[in-house]
Amino acid sequence: MTAPDQPVDELSDFADLMAHEHEFSGDRMNPAVRRRRRRRGLLITAVCLGVLLAVTGGYVGWALTAPTAAPVVTTRAPQVPVGDAAAIPTHTAAASAISIAGADAYLGEGAGGTWSATGTGEPLPIASITKLITALVILDAAPLTSADDPGPTITFDEADHDLYDEYYVRGATIAPMPTGTSMSLHDALAVMLIPSASNYAEALSSRIFGSQDAFLGATRDWLASHGLTGTTITEPTGISPRNTSTPADLLAIAKLSAAHPAIAKIVSTSSISIPGAGPLYNTNGLLGTAGITGLKTGNLGEGAHNLLYTATLDVGAADPLAVTGVVLGGSSRESVNATVIAALDSIRSGFHQVPVATQGQEIGSISTPWGSAAEIVIGESASIFTWSDTPIELTMDMETPTEYLDGAVVGSVTWTAGPNTVTAPVTIEGSIDPPSEWWRLTHPSELDSPMDAGG
Repeated sequence: MTAPDQPVDELSDFADLMAHEHEFSGDRMNPAVRRRRRRRGLLITAVCLGVLLAVTGGYVGWALTAPTAAPVVTTRAPQVPVGDAAAIPTHTAAASAISIAGADAYLGEGAGGTWSATGTGEPLPIASITKLITALVILDAAPLTSADDPGPTITFDEADHDLYDEYYVRGATIAPMPTGTSMSLHDALAVMLIPSASNYAEALSSRIFGSQDAFLGATRDWLASHGLTGTTITEPTGISPRNTSTPADLLAIAKLSAAHPAIAKIVSTSSISIPGAGPLYNTNGLLGTAGITGLKTGNLGEGAHNLLYTATLDVGAADPLAVTGVVLGGSSRESVNATVIAALDSIRSGFHQVPVATQGQEIGSISTPWGSAAEIVIGESASIFTWSDTPIELTMDMETPTEYLDGAVVGSVTWTAGPNTVTAPVTIEGSIDPPSEWWRLTHPSELDSPMDAGG
């Protein structure tokens, strides 16, 4: 019979359940078991905390010591200035030319030949500039050994005295020449050149060469020997309009005259008194003006005023400039003088200092990811000496800074114009501060990791 078996099974299951419950309750209440479980929990916690601290400490140590990217340096070349262009006045005369010695490095090769010219290059009447040629030919035959060498004594006779009246009638410039007057060749040349006495030019040339034909033959030979093929001389004074020359030839004649000690001294003399000739005054009223040192005027009337001149210009270069110039066919002596002074002034002012940089001029910057910044500046003001609007070239030489400190020199800028250069240092204005610890801890992606460092 099955019915009586069911209660027995239910009682057995209940007994097993109570046995398990008793065992559980016994373990929970056992102190030894509780202590073992606590120790096991503390150990696990300690291990986890240690791992956490190790990981955190490693990150902090790395973040506080990891290298940062170098600051970003950007630079730009400063703007190169352009000097003001010199404006050489244009002559209204028939022809003009200027030569400037000692300035080829500024003005270009050949400036010592013909640097500037206007008008015709063909031969034109030179009037009393002829007397410079007469003096050069005479001194070629009867040399003076120095600027003050008197040379041979010249005694004028009645035929020489008659020249005074002859040239007076012809309207030429003259100086007294009493019969029997004696003077040195040096003084006679001074009377010929300073007041431009035509009677002295003919008397001296005839006395040295014996006749005018002999003088003219010697003059042709002298011109040919110096390559002055554009010059024609028919008489010694310049009163004839057939005495002609080109601007190029006259520049050469001027340089020969300025190189002769006796002539150079005579033509630079504004006034002199010579026994027998009296007080004499130079026809070149520009002597001592605008640096002019000589040489000779020439005048055949309206529209035929000439000036062959030399000038010494201190323009601020290493050495003064030697200027030689000529003007032919000017409308008046005043107009010729005015244009010559204007030309010399414009040459002088055309040489100038051009400012190229000012101290503190910003030409770049330094920036960092953590926000520290500084400027790249030119460390001192600079200017360069040059002529007119000569192009100024610039070069920059920059270095990678080892320290980003205020005032540190990180390069240089050099400007070049003609023969001159000037250099200014490039410096840091402001300092680059290191990143803060907080920035390092909060910007790990901007730090160099070991893998980054190792490639």
